[in-house]
Amino acid sequence: MVPAETSHPLKLAKRMQRLGTETAFEVLARARALEAQGRDIVHLEIGEPDFDTPGNIVEAGVDALRGGWTHYGPSPGLPALREAVAEDVGRTRHVRVEPEEVVIVPGGKPIIFFTILALVEEGDEVIYPNPGFPIYESMIEFLDARAIPIRLREERAFGFDVNDLASRISDRTKLIILNSPHNPTGGVLSEKDIRAIAKAIGDRDIMVLSDEIYSRLIFEGEHFSIMSIPGFRDRTILLDGFSKTYAMTGWRLGYGVMRPDLATQVSRLMTNSNSCTASFTQMAGVEALHGDQSSVERMRQEFLRRRDVMVNALNGIKGFRCQKPGGAFYVFPNIEDTGWTSKKLADALLEEAGVACLSGTAFGNFGEGYIRFSIANSIQNIEKALERIRQWTGTQL
Repeated sequence: MVPAETSHPLKLAKRMQRLGTETAFEVLARARALEAQGRDIVHLEIGEPDFDTPGNIVEAGVDALRGGWTHYGPSPGLPALREAVAEDVGRTRHVRVEPEEVVIVPGGKPIIFFTILALVEEGDEVIYPNPGFPIYESMIEFLDARAIPIRLREERAFGFDVNDLASRISDRTKLIILNSPHNPTGGVLSEKDIRAIAKAIGDRDIMVLSDEIYSRLIFEGEHFSIMSIPGFRDRTILLDGFSKTYAMTGWRLGYGVMRPDLATQVSRLMTNSNSCTASFTQMAGVEALHGDQSSVERMRQEFLRRRDVMVNALNGIKGFRCQKPGGAFYVFPNIEDTGWTSKKLADALLEEAGVACLSGTAFGNFGEGYIRFSIANSIQNIEKALERIRQWTGTQL
């Protein structure tokens, strides 16, 4: 399509220059373009379960559509889902949660954006994990705040040094972002880790955004939230949702749990941006929380099996060494011994080996020396990808 001629050049606001992206979708587009040319590509780049949404949830969504749940709902969410979330979070985090503390949003990202919008002024500092989910840094910088990275370290199972965190807290720190289980590394913060982080923060007037979207996908041990620690209940914004746990990425359904006065302000942001989350989607969410949970465990067990296949094989490939992630559905091998930079290697694996993956630098500067593979694909396809990587390294390294 030929663009229309115009004498008026586009003049974007300066803030658009500070807006980042999520590289997974860019690599997916490149992989699809290669497939359109006849290439066979194994997709290990995108972070979404390859399972279908469980049937009981789908049926609940269909019934809601047929039952007339096709109209506007309250900006903070339908009462039935807010109550279900409050009950679920209260039970799993061992705290009392009221429905008015829950805000339902279309996906998880709005809680990141709304939290920073509501709490952080220009020039304020936000501490966040690096490598980490790229939208953290993107939103911090978009709002002209200062992004303060805390390095996740392989030798600490992709946790971080609490002394390092303490040294980065200043009078300008307004928000600290935690993510466990972690994207892209699969690292999991233990209860001991979380308590040490809470001690480092102390009683300072600093809020914590705890991204727990992978909380049901832990392979060893149990999930622990900073929300559960006395003194942090009112300083924590919990981010969770349905995309990863229930294979509902396309349904766009997430939520935040926070103190009621902040929930009121986040609801105002919902009113101004999205009006509300789709009503029939929310009714499916009620069924997800109240219905049969066996699909969650089946998916977790399958991701565990895939993790072991992937990690064991990568550790036998020249130039790769890989820890076993404790959760989520990613592996994050160290590729320093290949002698290649992360971006160059990820590009070569896509273009030459037919394996789509992400450079560690897609998740921040401290991701150099690593690449991320999603294990949200079948064992058959994972083994195909591993064989292609093995053959490629045999000729290129």
